[in-house]
Amino acid sequence: MMTDTLATPRFTLPLLAVAQAQKEVTHNEALALLDALLHPAVEAGPVATPPPAPVAGQCWLVAAGAGGEWSGRGGTIAIRTDGGWRFVAPRGGMRIIRLSDGALLRFEGGLWIGPAAIPAPAGGATVEVEARAAIAALLSVLDAHGILKSG
Repeated sequence: MMTDTLATPRFTLPLLAVAQAQKEVTHNEALALLDALLHPAVEAGPVATPPPAPVAGQCWLVAAGAGGEWSGRGGTIAIRTDGGWRFVAPRGGMRIIRLSDGALLRFEGGLWIGPAAIPAPAGGATVEVEARAAIAALLSVLDAHGILKSG
């Protein structure tokens, strides 16, 4: 990742500098990051080891304590490009889909949070109470994922 250049405040995308030589390098770096972050999807994760044969454009969530080429990059999104690995730190409120299981994850408090499980009504003789609890749990999950807003 280019570290000695001007960068955007949210995702540190590299900016062109006045009278900069080889502007295409900086511009292409920014486009590669935008390509991965515009509608983010990761193959899997968080995982601690890089995949054996990644393809340009694929992304993963990097686990804490990751090794190999991902050493020291825990908590980031690893993006495979033709030029190697790029790493981006997620921001609070960011949403991403995990392709391995279709889960929609959101980044909160330094962690990727997955969807909450909705318990099925079970036991008891009062169906109405169980149905209300199940509906409340469903509404809570829909609200947490931004699908609808309650209250």
